[in-house]
Amino acid sequence: MTLVQLGPPTLRRKSRQVLVGDVPVGGNAPVSVQSMTTTVTSDVDSTLQQIAELTAAGCQIIRVAVPSQDDADALPAIAKKSPIPVVADIHFQPKYVFAAIDAGCAAVRVNPGNIRQFDDKVREISLAASSAGVPIRIGVNAGSLDKRLLQKYGKATPDALVESALWECSLFEEHGFRDIKISVKHHDPLVMIEAYRKLAARCDYPLHLGVTEAGPRFQGTIKSSVAFGVLLAEGIGDTIRVSLSAPPVEEVKVGAQILESLGLRPRQLEIVSCPSCGRAQVDVYKLAEEVTAAFDGFPVPLRVAVMGCVVNGPGEAREADLGVSSGNGKGQIFVRGQVVRTVPESKIVETLLEEALNRDWSTNV
Repeated sequence: MTLVQLGPPTLRRKSRQVLVGDVPVGGNAPVSVQSMTTTVTSDVDSTLQQIAELTAAGCQIIRVAVPSQDDADALPAIAKKSPIPVVADIHFQPKYVFAAIDAGCAAVRVNPGNIRQFDDKVREISLAASSAGVPIRIGVNAGSLDKRLLQKYGKATPDALVESALWECSLFEEHGFRDIKISVKHHDPLVMIEAYRKLAARCDYPLHLGVTEAGPRFQGTIKSSVAFGVLLAEGIGDTIRVSLSAPPVEEVKVGAQILESLGLRPRQLEIVSCPSCGRAQVDVYKLAEEVTAAFDGFPVPLRVAVMGCVVNGPGEAREADLGVSSGNGKGQIFVRGQVVRTVPESKIVETLLEEALNRDWSTNV
């Protein structure tokens, strides 16, 4: 049985490093968060607007789909104006790989399972990417696995995903190109976890983690959190993308929270709230949502406790930067472990925000 060390991994898998624009991926670089636009890429203004929103949410690398010539033609403007590195997502047509490199994209993702005549173009792609300093992501996906491997393995097994990725890597390596990162995505977290474990043991390329087609917001969040948590706790993974059937900003929020929870990214706002029970003397669900909304975008990392009874409430509130322990229509407001005020229930949210805004959180005062 493999024992998983919980908490921030003391040892990260040793991988080579690639630069996606100004974002290092692999080596000792922090694990980065990615997403993908949902706009039509040829609509430059809409795409840039969504990229701006994702950047504000904490996205560090953005991928855009390039299924048509119109999309390829839009890449120069997007790559130039985007505040974060742009990765071109290429399927079926190798010619768009060259268009993306010429457009100034920071990286290109290719899918070996569906790029027509891809293997015959590797030499040309290697030369173009090497000259431009553009890394290639070999993105293997269970839903578009090469037919030869499906025939060999019967389905998209971990071994099939790994073989596909390493085969394409070997083609690039023949031409001296190693500026590569890899993903081997599957919708089943258990298959995905095993594929990345096998891949991590057989190469030193940086790994892009993802559970593909993870599902709607709730289900996809759970599946991605489980899979990423296991792998990252084992030191495997250099960049992540949470795939949700939801607005891409939600993907970024989930990804950032996963990294924060594992101690792999500095903590921002954290709401510590009780699940409620028969002891609760306040609507904890409503209060927690109101506090979360009130502190959205707060510029300083804070742990805020929202507690609904006197059993665990005072203790949790005392351990947080800021907190409230509620009961009997009132709330005791804690700041750095000390009760500073007692206010009516209706004043809890505004009082917490007032205390937060009136203090210098960079000191212990």
